[in-house]
Amino acid sequence: TYVAGQMRGVGIVFSRFLGVGITTGVVIGMLIVGFFAILGGMKGITWTQVAQYSVLIVAYLIPAFAIGAVLTGNPIPQISFTFSDIIPRLNDLQVTLGFQEYTQPFVGKGMLDVFCVTLALMAGTAGLPHVITRFYTVPNVRAARYSAGWALLFIALLYTTAPAIAAFARYNLINTLDTATVANVEPGDKQDIYILNDANGQEVTWATSWQKTGLLAFVDKNNDGKIAFLPGDAFNGTNFKEPKADTANEAYFDRDIIVLANPEIAKLAPFIIALVAAGGLAAALSTASGLLLAMSSAVSHDIYYRVINPGASEDNRLMAGRIAIGVALIFAGYFGINPPGFVGQVVALAFGLAASSTFPLILLGIFDKR
Repeated sequence: TYVAGQMRGVGIVFSRFLGVGITTGVVIGMLIVGFFAILGGMKGITWTQVAQYSVLIVAYLIPAFAIGAVLTGNPIPQISFTFSDIIPRLNDLQVTLGFQEYTQPFVGKGMLDVFCVTLALMAGTAGLPHVITRFYTVPNVRAARYSAGWALLFIALLYTTAPAIAAFARYNLINTLDTATVANVEPGDKQDIYILNDANGQEVTWATSWQKTGLLAFVDKNNDGKIAFLPGDAFNGTNFKEPKADTANEAYFDRDIIVLANPEIAKLAPFIIALVAAGGLAAALSTASGLLLAMSSAVSHDIYYRVINPGASEDNRLMAGRIAIGVALIFAGYFGINPPGFVGQVVALAFGLAASSTFPLILLGIFDKR
């Protein structure tokens, strides 16, 4: 499920910036990830991931700095998110449109549910196989502990920025749609493309581009020349030719596009938009290649060599690992094209599986004398 989430992310990036369908984007991602995983070894993948993280973190932080400076006057997202008035302003917008306050706790889930999900994510992080195998790429225990400390620092840098990115994106999105007007409608077979103009009469180009991917759709139900972003579903599922009659909402967003669309919505420079796309690819490719390598090692050594064919040569084990990568990619690609949920849900499922399987074994291995 974790690889499926990465495939979905890669497919979205390629779909938007190569102008292809989401299915084609996922297939391109499968080929690239397969190339990385099959030709790279454990250390090769590790150094590749170091480079990819460098691209990822730069691509993630620069838009956060820029948008934070524009919206709050403070470029440090952790500070601008916490101490500025951006959250009260966003809460007011949400309530005006009929949504719950952005910071309203336990909406749709009780406190116990949230606690259990958080616990599963924490335990799952410690039990992720592709993370555990990274400790075997260092020469000794001291180096492993040292690298774990640095890893926590770099992870915290990313994760503490995420809430600010989400709030900034939501605020800019609501403001853009609230002032936009419908300039033209281009009929299509699967969906109509709505050309929107902003308050200055300029085309909202990001809306046009994302509609062409099939991940964003509008419908002017009341023919007032505006797009109302309100609670409820705009369409019956993803059938963009069938507006839902019992709701006033006129906008559909695939939740997986928000981070990628964020710099475009904020009207940042084109090089920043390209940088975010590169960062999204780096994140997905580095994670997917590490996951596939961990799976291939488990299949070739723990299953094929230890159980099926103890006399297998190194070449046979290598071939078994590559076949495992191919099979895993096919399944991941299928669920990337037909996702059981948005990327966050699919990845969270993988964390839950790790929390209920590998984490208890690790815990017992450390504390149980048997």
